[in-house]
This record gives sequence, C-alpha cells and structure tokens, in this order.
Amino acid sequence: VQLQASGGGLVETGNSLRLSCAVSGRTFSNYHIYWIRQAPGKEREFVAVISRRIGSTLYADSVRGRFTISRDSAGNTVYLQMNSLKPEDTAVYYCAASPSYSSVVSNYDYWGQGTQVTVSS
Repeated sequence: VQLQASGGGLVETGNSLRLSCAVSGRTFSNYHIYWIRQAPGKEREFVAVISRRIGSTLYADSVRGRFTISRDSAGNTVYLQMNSLKPEDTAVYYCAASPSYSSVVSNYDYWGQGTQVTVSS
C-alpha cells in the first residue's frame, strides 16, 4: 500500500483546510485509513480513522466536531476536512494504513510522507 498526503499550508485561526491522502496498491481496500499528526516536540497522535468497508469513523477528542474524515467513492482518496482551526492544530499530518482498527499509532503498517499544517494566531 502506498499513501501520499497533500494539502497542508499556513492558515489563520478559525479558518479551514482540507488534506488529501492518495491511496494505491493492489490490496488497499483491505486497510483502514488513518490521519495522525505530530506537533513539534511531541509524539505522534491519532487524529481520525475511516474503516475499510462501511466507512465508519472515529475521532480524537481534540478534533471531534471540527474535523471530518471521508473518502471518495472508489476509496482511492481519503480526505481530512479541518474547520475552526486552532494554533494547537499546528503539526505535520500523516496518513497511514492498517488492517487493524485502532487508535494506537504504533500499530499502523504503512505511512505516507507528512504534510505541514501551520495555524497562526
């Protein structure tokens, strides 16, 4: 499975940004897709996940109600719509894939490169 994240940038507090994760590979449909972020000096943390079959979603408490994870009909692209952004959302955002449905970041098998999101105050 190959993943490529894009869409990061610099935005002001309260604004929105949409990240994209292009997913490819012969068996990518067997994997749940995750968004994870890592702020400077902090460990990577789970942000959201969309399940491989029925598309159920799960969010970290810190982003629930502001962020929305979704995918296109073919499942080739997974999005993270980020609204009401705060300075504490500043981080490198990664997408990852795993056959396990879990918020434990260390369990994820495949990772894309990160995309930087910076929220100015």
